[in-house]
Amino acid sequence: MPASDVPASHPRYLSLLTRERIVAGVERGVTSLHGLIAHGRGEAFDYLIGERTHPFATGAIAAAAAALKRARHPVISVNGNACALAAADLMALAEAAGARLEVNIFHSSPARELAIRMMLLEAGARDVLMPSQTHAIQHIDHNRKWVHPEGILIADVVCVPLEDGDRCEALVKNGKTVITIDLNPLSRTARTAQITIVDNLTRCLPLLVQAVRECTSPPESLNAWDNAAALAAAEAAMRGPQAAHSSPPSGQ
Repeated sequence: MPASDVPASHPRYLSLLTRERIVAGVERGVTSLHGLIAHGRGEAFDYLIGERTHPFATGAIAAAAAALKRARHPVISVNGNACALAAADLMALAEAAGARLEVNIFHSSPARELAIRMMLLEAGARDVLMPSQTHAIQHIDHNRKWVHPEGILIADVVCVPLEDGDRCEALVKNGKTVITIDLNPLSRTARTAQITIVDNLTRCLPLLVQAVRECTSPPESLNAWDNAAALAAAEAAMRGPQAAHSSPPSGQ
């Protein structure tokens, strides 16, 4: 049903609105059809944590805010799903952190890259970097290696929501500090990134924006962050009955 037809009283109101954003992204040429599959997989993990933000996520948000604030050249990498779901919040995060926004997608398509850029600009972004065909990061062989020479190529901290595992590994091997948002604590991305926020993108991004704006943590506080422990806590929450819904999600 169209987003405008979803009543706020519907038990799956937020979930249905989020799905509509993804569908609208496909219709606009921002999101690939493959992105629909990825979104459904993430939503399943969100059920397992009770569709709420846990302490392991708020701790990661604080660590991510500290990393972005102390970065010399932070960049936020944006793919189709992230843009369709949270273009305005990504723009706000870039503004709060003094970061550049850079388009980067797996399924190569100049038209889709331009569509993502246009959506970000419409959301209020002042500038959006595009991948070049002359500069690439090492340790990766497909389309996602191409980067902007003033963006990811020289970034020290890269925030990569909804990331592919092989690219996350490549970014780390290229010396980047990687922040990711991933609902699956068992994924290669979650385990490779230095800071993993195990939470729903649309739920945690506003919290991250606020944390960056209010961040007063000294740089050395980031050294105490234990990503493996946070992932273990997320996995435990998913396996434990206390985090699950009391009944299966309805209104599918």
